[in-house]
Amino acid sequence: MRSTAEARRVTVLNTAVSVFARAGFHATPVTAVAAAAGISEAYVFRLFSGKLGLFVAAAGACFDRIADAIEAGAERAGGDSPEEILDAMGGAYAELIADRDLLLFQVQAQAVTDIPEVAEAVRAGYRRVATFVQSRARASDAQVQQFFAYGQLCHLIVTAGLEQVPEPWARALTAGIRHP
Repeated sequence: MRSTAEARRVTVLNTAVSVFARAGFHATPVTAVAAAAGISEAYVFRLFSGKLGLFVAAAGACFDRIADAIEAGAERAGGDSPEEILDAMGGAYAELIADRDLLLFQVQAQAVTDIPEVAEAVRAGYRRVATFVQSRARASDAQVQQFFAYGQLCHLIVTAGLEQVPEPWARALTAGIRHP
């Protein structure tokens, strides 16, 4: 059973991902996260070491969700080949980023990697995910690179709404890529 503080911490992190997703790190005050979570700003500061600590912890929570989703996708893979496992993980990730807040938080986090602590959190998240993808799928470096390249392309397609653009250039970018 989780303690009250631990349960509140999870609630605040989930809320922080959503709130930071909308306005980013610089434009989001801790008061906005606290209000959305239904707790006091002082309690947020008790749980986290300030706004930066909250954002870095939210980045970790975001990557936890990604890791959990691709692990579940790998478990559902229809076969044992690297391609089948990568495809299943990619499908699970595509379902996950249907949560626009999670997707936009990732974009916001990448946008502030000039802040060393955020850069390290983003690198740690990608390290964890890339290591899992490569070891679980028994994928080559080139396959892992392609997996991540498609993931970033999916970010572009979803955030820019390219699936709604009926022009040749947009069709070229979205060809063969499906999202829930």
